[in-house]
Amino acid sequence: MWWFQQGLSFLPSALVIWTSAAFIFSYITAVTLHHIDPALPYISDTGTVAPEKCLFGAMLNIAAVLCIATIYVRYKQVHALSPEENVIIKLNKAGLVLGILSCLGLSIVANFQPKIHGKQVFWIRLLLVIWCGVSALSMLTCSSVLHSGNFGTDLEQKLHWNPEDKGYVLHMITTAAEWSMSFSFFGFFLTYIRDFQKISLRVEANLHGLTLYDTAPCPINNERTRLLSRDI
Repeated sequence: MWWFQQGLSFLPSALVIWTSAAFIFSYITAVTLHHIDPALPYISDTGTVAPEKCLFGAMLNIAAVLCIATIYVRYKQVHALSPEENVIIKLNKAGLVLGILSCLGLSIVANFQPKIHGKQVFWIRLLLVIWCGVSALSMLTCSSVLHSGNFGTDLEQKLHWNPEDKGYVLHMITTAAEWSMSFSFFGFFLTYIRDFQKISLRVEANLHGLTLYDTAPCPINNERTRLLSRDI
């Protein structure tokens, strides 16, 4: 068994390797395209200009998810090692919250470079991301408490809840947070309307033969039309 196959040690390993790859690939792309000077640029400068900023943002989003997973596993480990230490438990929870907020900040820094839009769209998207993060955190926290075993078993199979049931309040908060997170997604996608008003796509069909068995070049000209009509 390799060292990274023991327990969950692959999580911090994957986090470091993936994040390093994000920095290296964006740096190589930026230097190759002469967008930055190769002599020790800022990390943020390697992800400022397209196309490297697209790669930088996408890879850092995955890094943020790996970071949250690593922080959560460490949180559970410390909690299991010190279940009776109130001070450590409080510090552990504070560290979890700060860690998740840091990961959210990492994702925001990687994805929000408002050069096309004004500050208004930036602040709208930032608020939507915060809304989504708060909803996700509330859902995960309340769901973890609800399924801790103190409110009964087989709660995953329970479809009908009554106000007098144990854990009813936590269940309602969890479901409300889930709906809230979904609507934050919808709101974020709606902000793309103005972006998509400035773009059109075309599809090109290249015929290599009139049938599947033709070997001679096709005499018909290639057909090029809009992928999506302007009238739609």
